[in-house]
Amino acid sequence: QVRLVESGGGLVQAGGSLRLSCAASGSIFRIDDMGWYRQAPGKQRELVASITQGGVTNYADSVKGRFTVSRDNAKNTVSLQMDSLNPEDTAVYYCNARIRRDRFDTSPIYWGQGTQVTVSS
Repeated sequence: QVRLVESGGGLVQAGGSLRLSCAASGSIFRIDDMGWYRQAPGKQRELVASITQGGVTNYADSVKGRFTVSRDNAKNTVSLQMDSLNPEDTAVYYCNARIRRDRFDTSPIYWGQGTQVTVSS
């Protein structure tokens, strides 16, 4: 069984910062890409940022220059530092990761339960 557990969401004023963390646990052989998605009310889930095992990052245009994704391969964690937050960043943020449980696994995607981020104006 593999689990992803997020932490760090909350309420912050516009211009403020939050840091989200996500820890993977369970039977893990290797973690490939990790990342963060978000879903605002009435909108589709969208990619926020992703990072490969080697540290190559990718960001949505709307968060470039404000958000930073990082990971600790030894601890099986991924983090999202969010600065200069604005009300449009309000959403439920989900951690995801492609995880292999053994060397024959196909690297399926796992999701966390989500954490609410609310930015007040």
